[in-house]
Amino acid sequence: MSALPSLYLLDTNVLVHLVRGDAVWARVRATYQPLLLEPRPLISVATSGELRSLALQFNWQAEKIDQMEFCLAYLQRISIDDSEIIRAYAAIDAHLQRTGQPLGKNDVWIAATAAVTGARLLTTDKDFDRLDPLFLSRDWIDPDANTA
Repeated sequence: MSALPSLYLLDTNVLVHLVRGDAVWARVRATYQPLLLEPRPLISVATSGELRSLALQFNWQAEKIDQMEFCLAYLQRISIDDSEIIRAYAAIDAHLQRTGQPLGKNDVWIAATAAVTGARLLTTDKDFDRLDPLFLSRDWIDPDANTA
């Protein structure tokens, strides 16, 4: 088995599975051990906003809110107010627009953060496929995989 990369960036959907404590999160935890890694995994500030919005949309109760607050406090949050991330955002967004494959703007910020930090993106979202390996490296986690 090869060594794990030294740095991961967690996509919003991975954190939703963490908060839910579901089978997808169990696979992520077993495979990557993100809460045991040093350095701690990264998240984009866009992920922080998205996750808080989802908590309101899904009407999460206290237990899930506590889990969300734990992971948001534990993970290293990267600001998008950084000239390198802004330039990466522009390059990625322009590339996607030119190729007729636009991505949601928060996903572009997440991709730019992964590109600049060199962190490997963990996601259940196949939309990032079009950016790997040109702009970033990512591991796609199949949310529908049989866990038995």
